[in-house]
Formats: sequence, C-alpha cells, structure tokens
Amino acid sequence: MHIIISGKNIDITEGLRKAVEDKLSKLERYFTPKTDISVTLSVEKERQKIEVTIPVKGNIIRSEQVSNDMYVSIDLVEEVIERQLKRYKNKIIDQQQAAANFQKEFIEKEVEDEEEVKIIRTKRFGMKPMYPEDACVQMELLGHNFFVFQNAETEQVNVVYKRKGNTYGLIEPEF
Repeated sequence: MHIIISGKNIDITEGLRKAVEDKLSKLERYFTPKTDISVTLSVEKERQKIEVTIPVKGNIIRSEQVSNDMYVSIDLVEEVIERQLKRYKNKIIDQQQAAANFQKEFIEKEVEDEEEVKIIRTKRFGMKPMYPEDACVQMELLGHNFFVFQNAETEQVNVVYKRKGNTYGLIEPEF
C-alpha cells in the first residue's frame, strides 16, 4: 500500500503523518502492496477533517470524517473504511475486475453480510426537459437533497444535488 498524504490549511507534522500511516496500515491486510491510498487532511475553523480515497478498479472506496480533533478523525476514518470493505466485499469481489486490488486472503475469507442492501420503494415520474438551474429551484421547492431531471441542453438524465455551504453540484453521465 502506498499512502499519499496532503494537507489543506494544515502543516503535515511527523506526528500526524505517523498517526495516519499507523492507522491506515491496518488496511494492508485487505489491499495489495501496489494499491494507492490518497489522504487529505484539512482544517476549516474548528473542523478537523480527513478524507481517504482508495481507487480500486471499477470502484472507489471513500470516507470523510470530521471532528474537533484530527487524531479522533483519523481513528474514525479507518473504522469506517474497514466496515465498508466488510459490508460490500461480496459485491466488490463479484465484479471480478476489482479483485486484483485485494489480498487473496481477504477475497477467500467468508464474511457474513452485516446488512443486505434492500430497495424498499420504487418511484416513477415523468421528466420534462429543464435547465440545471431550474432543477435546483425544483429541488429546493420539494425540500430534497438531490433531483433527477432531463437536461434541456444535452437531453441526458442528470442529477443536481445540494452541497455543503449552500452550493450545488451537477452530475452528468460520461460515456
């Protein structure tokens, strides 16, 4: 595993670097040595945030944790990633192309599903073409965090979503 650590509004001290490497080295039992792990530490006001991204072929494993203490955030992020790996192991491994990033022992070990992903409701609705800005207004009127719509410019299905800081994001398909 290769851990790449960067900082935003924070100096990466040896203590922080060691804490991140010690905590994330626990994940070595899951990944092959050539797997890259991107870690970004950042500070905004009182918020100490760590973002960990692990690209594996066909998927991205990601966790973001925020607390008042960076060391607490570091502890939390490792636990969350480990839980994600155990929960979604069978689904990740079923897509055989992703198996190349994982240790053989992890792939072969049986893990009972903690929670099966269950779709309990299906909604159907007509989509009239609209511009992304109009979709944001509609999303706000509905009180939702995201809104699916047909983009009037591209005629493709897009999603707008609410981001932190009262900003919006747009998801467009890539073919």
